[in-house]
Parts: sequence; structure tokens; C-alpha cells
Amino acid sequence: MNRRLIWVSTINPFETLDVATWLVTTRELRHSGWDVQLIGFGPDGNHQVNDTEIICFPWPNTYFLGQSLYHLRVLRFLWNQFNEADFILFHQISALWMLPLILYRAILRKDGPLLVMDTRDLMDITQGSIKARLRMAFYQFVYSLAPFAFDGQTTITPQMAKLIKIPEEQLWGIWPSGVEPKRYQTASDNRRWPQKDEPIHLMYLGILLQKRNPIPLCRAVIRANEEGMNFNLTFVGSGPEEEKIKPFVEESKGCISLLEPIAHSEVPSMLARAHVGVTSLPEPGDTKYEASSPIKIFEYLAAGLPILATTNICHTHVVGQGEYAFWVDEVSDDVILQTLHQIWEQKDSLPSLGDSAIGAAAQWSWQAASQKLENALLNGLNASQVEAHIAPDENLRTL
Repeated sequence: MNRRLIWVSTINPFETLDVATWLVTTRELRHSGWDVQLIGFGPDGNHQVNDTEIICFPWPNTYFLGQSLYHLRVLRFLWNQFNEADFILFHQISALWMLPLILYRAILRKDGPLLVMDTRDLMDITQGSIKARLRMAFYQFVYSLAPFAFDGQTTITPQMAKLIKIPEEQLWGIWPSGVEPKRYQTASDNRRWPQKDEPIHLMYLGILLQKRNPIPLCRAVIRANEEGMNFNLTFVGSGPEEEKIKPFVEESKGCISLLEPIAHSEVPSMLARAHVGVTSLPEPGDTKYEASSPIKIFEYLAAGLPILATTNICHTHVVGQGEYAFWVDEVSDDVILQTLHQIWEQKDSLPSLGDSAIGAAAQWSWQAASQKLENALLNGLNASQVEAHIAPDENLRTL
């Protein structure tokens, strides 16, 4: 029996950077036999984006009014489809708009679709903006409401489930971000590993933020080269730290370079030029990063790259016992320099470490992630059916 899932998102499939989370997972679930209706915002109607159909409703520019009008359109759609769906999956920003469906289900005394809230990000309010703090307060209210209002929850990582305090009995499952390994095969096929006198090419792709610590990395690379090692470092991206990186580009005499952001389709060919992928370098105890699922690591692995990363739990959870990672235990020039020494000493081993990375990428594919989501939904459904069929006298005994 094919299960039907309606997935409510607030993505714009034409602009959202991490759109693969929704589009590729939807496609994989459909390949597994699921009937998935994915909802996002954009030009009104049905659209094909990257071979995946998505239903879009407009979101007017006025923030609160736009969000309200969008969700009213979504709610009307859900109302009309209510008796046909097995699950309605949504994210915390849409949670309050799902409450009328619970009331509707109770009034009709029908099983109806199960409502499942999925949390994939944790807001960073360190900048202190009023808008960010209001949204965080709203999310905290939703997190406290969800165990009582909704049938189940899923999250992106185990750490996220702990941070937002999901009760164990309501956590249906964990499904991380992922990667499409075949897209990155050209990177490993076209890579030329460094010979004896050639530099090791480090590459960082992503937003340039202070919390990701690109500046200590720059200083460590310059010091490593001054000590007789040979590293090139390329940043591909933009962000607040961009202007601070430019002086190091000039000082390094060509060893450090800064390139403009590139289209996602160009990432595999860019990674073919690298020998080690550099993740963001958050402090090991940074809470926001602890709860994240690092897509960039998955891309590096699929491209056949060893990685340089901090021992933040979001990185160590992915790598596990893998030997293809070079760890930074503390974000400082000296500690990063020690890690660069390790990379330099293992220069001849980089190709074999890259092969190990490719082997590890399969468990972090979108196919694997969608399977985890499927398992979570089906396990939650089974548990709900068992609970619904408990005899009345058994219910009384448990009170």
C-alpha cells in the first residue's frame, strides 16, 4: 500500500540554497513508492524543479502578512486533502497553523493524517536583533507545545533532539542532510594528487563568517609555509569576513586566494582542484553547530577528499571511526598549525584517505537520509495504531 505524505515547507524552490533537502528527499521517497505532495512558496501553481514536482503558493513581501496569507492558502489545501493523506510533515515555522487540523480531526472523530513536526535548524541569536529574538521566542513556544499538540517529531541530528527537548516517546526518528554521490564522482576522477615538491591544496567552500574562523586558518597556513611546508588555501564564498581575508591574500604571495561564490553545479569541478576539504571551523562546544548536519562534509567525502575539521560533535558524529579526518581540538593558530603538520607528514597517504572518504559517503547520501525519514514515519504510524487499538479497560489501568 502506497503511503501519502503532504510536506509543508517554506522554501522557494527557485532561490533556497539548500533546496536539495526537500526536492531530492521528495524524489527519493517517490522512487520508494510514496505519494508525496511537496508544498513551497513561489509563483502560484505546480512546477517542475530539478525533475521534482512542487506545488507553490505565493508569499507576499510584507513579512507577517505574507506568512499569514501563505499559510492560509496552505491550510485550505490541507483541508481539502485531509481525508486522503496519511501524514502531514511540517517545520516549526508552520506549527501553529497546523493546530486547526488537530481540532478538525477531533471533531470528525476520524483517524485523519498524522501531524509530524520536523526541526532542521537552530536559530543563532548572538547578533541580538529584535526580529531574531522574537522568532526564537516563538520557536521555544512551539517546542514546548509540540509534545502535547502533534503526533510525533523528527529532527536532523540526535543533538538537535536533545537541545529542543523532544520527549523520547515522541521522537519518531532522525534523518540528516545528505549528498548525491554520483554528482561528485568527476571530482575524484579528475583530481591530480600533489607530487613531492608540489603544494597541498586546502579548499573551503561556504559563507565566510567569524564563527567559522577563517582568519586563524589563514595565519596558520602562512606560518606553515614559513616553516618549510607547502600549502595553498582557497576560499570560495563571500560573507562578513571577506574583507579581513583580503590582506592575508596579499601577504601570502599567492598561497591564499579568495574566489567568488559559485553555482552548486560547479562545485564538483572546483573540488577536483583540492586535496583536503576544509569545513567551517566552529569551536568544539558551539551549540548551534553541534546540532547541525554538515552538508559540506558530505560533499567533500563524495568528492574523495580527506577533511580538516574541528572536533565539534556535528563533525565527529559524521566521521565516527573514519581515518580520513584531520582534527582541530581548539580553534587557535597554534593548534591549527599542529594539524597542518599532521597533514604534511601524511602527504603520501592523501590518495588512500580520499578513497576511504568516498567509501564513507554512501551512508550520508540523500537516498540513505530519505530511507531514515521513511522508517521514522512508518515506525510512528505503527506506534500510533497500536496505541489506538488498546482496549478501554487497558487505558483505564494506565491512568
